[in-house]
Amino acid sequence: MLDKISLILVIIGALNWGSIGLFQFDIVAWIFGGQGAVVSRIIYTLVALAGIWCLSLLFRESPMIEHSTDSTEH
Repeated sequence: MLDKISLILVIIGALNWGSIGLFQFDIVAWIFGGQGAVVSRIIYTLVALAGIWCLSLLFRESPMIEHSTDSTEH
């Protein structure tokens, strides 16, 4: 569950950075009252922590899916 929440926050951060890069418009700051607003700073911090958490996804082993072979197949 933490992986999914982190991924959602990272996507929000990526979309926000995309809007800054393309349109010079900070969506988070616009919604929550500026970059210095407490809520905006909390969201920026949560996105950063989520990004750090998502780094762990790069180093985890993915579970292997076992395929059973049926010897009765024709």
